[in-house]
Amino acid sequence: MGVVAFHWNCLGIKQPAIGQLIRELRQTLTLTQEKFAAQLGVSFPTINRWENGHVTPSPLALRQIETLLNQLAESPDGALRKRSQAIQGKYLHSRKLKA
Repeated sequence: MGVVAFHWNCLGIKQPAIGQLIRELRQTLTLTQEKFAAQLGVSFPTINRWENGHVTPSPLALRQIETLLNQLAESPDGALRKRSQAIQGKYLHSRKLKA
């Protein structure tokens, strides 16, 4: 299985969709907003603002989110791989780019 690489701006993902993607990724990882924030090195209010569409994540945060999504796609857990593929298909329109 190849790694899905993407660039948010190139794919035209708008803030509301980024927020939804972040929420679904966090929920897939079964993390609270607080724990997800700690994993990314940001504050709880930051995650909350991203998910609610008030703020767009920084380029560094987007790369960290991309890494998490790609790690799920390579997970030995079939359920996590399937969920990752569903998230990618929903928000990234199944665009797969070679790394």
